[in-house]
Amino acid sequence: MQLAKNGCSNVEPNPYVGSVLVHGDEIIGEGWHRKFGEAHAEVNAIASVKDKQLLKDSTLYVNLEPCSHFGKTPPCADLIIQNNIPRVVISMLDPNPKVAGKGLAKLRNAGIDVSLGVLEEEARFLNRRFITFHSENRPYVILKWAQTADSFIDIDRSNPDLKTTDNWISGPELKVLVHKWRAQEMGILVGRNTVENDNPELTVREWDGKNPVRIILSNREMDENKYMVFNNEAETWVIQPFREGESNNAQYIRLPEVKNSVANILDLLYQRFIFSLIVEGGRETLDMFIQSGLWDEARVITGEKEFNKGLRAPELPEGKLIRTEKYGTDTLRIYMNERL
Repeated sequence: MQLAKNGCSNVEPNPYVGSVLVHGDEIIGEGWHRKFGEAHAEVNAIASVKDKQLLKDSTLYVNLEPCSHFGKTPPCADLIIQNNIPRVVISMLDPNPKVAGKGLAKLRNAGIDVSLGVLEEEARFLNRRFITFHSENRPYVILKWAQTADSFIDIDRSNPDLKTTDNWISGPELKVLVHKWRAQEMGILVGRNTVENDNPELTVREWDGKNPVRIILSNREMDENKYMVFNNEAETWVIQPFREGESNNAQYIRLPEVKNSVANILDLLYQRFIFSLIVEGGRETLDMFIQSGLWDEARVITGEKEFNKGLRAPELPEGKLIRTEKYGTDTLRIYMNERL
């Protein structure tokens, strides 16, 4: 699983997979899926073994069921059989209907001793995005916001004297982490108010990784010349109820009644193969996802600054706190949706 994580930000929408080959008490080969469309973990692990004669007496460990179909690469199950590897240890079955137990059956039918379910819970968490996409037919949804010590996410914008006030809440350490998060997801979504108030770029700049598709929810036309989300640094989709087509800077997707239609939004993104989504605001958009129950994980950053008044932070009535971390003077709390 440690090897599998090396593929993060490079293999999506494929799962994170690592593999180790052991002969006796010695690791003789290891590999991971490095890039979408390239060789899978098992292929790289087998290729790394210097003495291929050892394979017939070795055990292959892998955190996801070896594939059994021809996709961008040949089936890994066939390669394992061809190399006469006698034992395979697998954490979990692949939820992709193209595999879904077929790789396991192929190995067992070839006489290979297969163990299934080793560290399955950890493996499922590692590939929670991939599992959600194939089992729930929607993207894995992460909610993210920063709030002040007194639970505000924005200043009071009705007061003209405060409009030039610094409303940055968290410190530089978390800015780097947030950009890392963006690199891990296929889409990043905000509402029109966030674009107009904060003018974010929504790209990966403080971390080495690819930009997610920028997705804007809007109920009216937007001036592409005014906002950075319409630059050419990343792809931009605008979901709104009246327009279909493309401009030089964005793709416009018509979805009637965008408001209160989270299921429709997620179905649209599923059809476009967005298998993970980070929702970065604003309050109205975050509340829409929370009230629908269609979210999986929430990452809430609390800084030491206080606004005293302004826009209140969202509340998570059904969130289970799973982890708390400190970054300088900021606190990160991660919640999972207990309904799912």
